[in-house]
Amino acid sequence: MNDFMQRITLEPGKRGGRPSIRGMRITVYDVLGWLASGMSEDDILADYPELEREDIRASLAFAATRESRMTRAAA
Repeated sequence: MNDFMQRITLEPGKRGGRPSIRGMRITVYDVLGWLASGMSEDDILADYPELEREDIRASLAFAATRESRMTRAAA
């Protein structure tokens, strides 16, 4: 599961330091927003050919891990 961190990068000067996909200007939150709006993985990959299916899944894994950490911290 932690393999996703090889695809997620944090760079302070890029996109406000938000977690990005492999150093690109596409953030985890962009991907999550597209999925939330109803886009399928195939739709996203067609619109953003620089992305790979594993990038989308890494975004989901990153969000799940972050949510899990926040839930534990609040308990």
